[in-house]
Amino acid sequence: MNRLAKAIRSVTLAPVMAGIMLTLVYVTKPQVMGRANSFWWGIFFLTVLPILAYPLQPYIPGYREKGREGQRGLAMVFAVAGYLMGVIANFVLKAPRGMWMIYLEYLLSGLLILLFNKCLGLRASGHACGVAGPAALLVYFRIPALIPGLIILALTWWASLRMKRHTAGQLLGGTAIPVAVILVLTLLEKITL
Repeated sequence: MNRLAKAIRSVTLAPVMAGIMLTLVYVTKPQVMGRANSFWWGIFFLTVLPILAYPLQPYIPGYREKGREGQRGLAMVFAVAGYLMGVIANFVLKAPRGMWMIYLEYLLSGLLILLFNKCLGLRASGHACGVAGPAALLVYFRIPALIPGLIILALTWWASLRMKRHTAGQLLGGTAIPVAVILVLTLLEKITL
C-alpha cells in the first residue's frame, strides 16, 4: 500500500496536475488560451520550471544540505517564480481573460501557501493545493472534471495520510486555498464585467 501511496503522490505533484489541466483546457476549450504559444508558455511556467527544482536542488547553496525539506522549499520558490513570470508574460502577450484566471489562481494560491507555511507557521498542503486548484479551474471553464477531480483529490488525501506527509487539517487547508481563490476571482470578474 505504501508503494501505491507513493505512486499517487508522484503522479499528483502540482506541476504534473498543472500540465494535465493546461492540456485539457487547450484540447477542449482552445479559445481560453487564445493561441498555441500561451499553452507552451503555460507548460513552461507551471510545469517545467517547478519540476526543475528537484534536479537542481543538490546544486543550489542553502537548499542542498536540507534534503527533502530543501527540495520542498526550492520547489515552492521555483513554482511561485513561474507563476510570477506567467503573469508578466500574460501582460506582455496581452493574454485572454482565461489565461489571466489560470495565472492569478496559481499566483494567489502559491502566495497564500507560502504565507501560511513560511510566515504564519500554519502548514497547508501544497500537494492538495496543486490538485484542487487545477480541478477548480477546469470546473470554472465548464470542463466536466468535478467528479474526476474529487476522486483524484480523495486519492491524494489518502496517499498523503497513508505516508504521514500531512494531517487532515493540512490537507483541508491546502484544498480550501485554491477553491477560495477561484471563488473570489469569479466574484471579482462578475463585478468588473
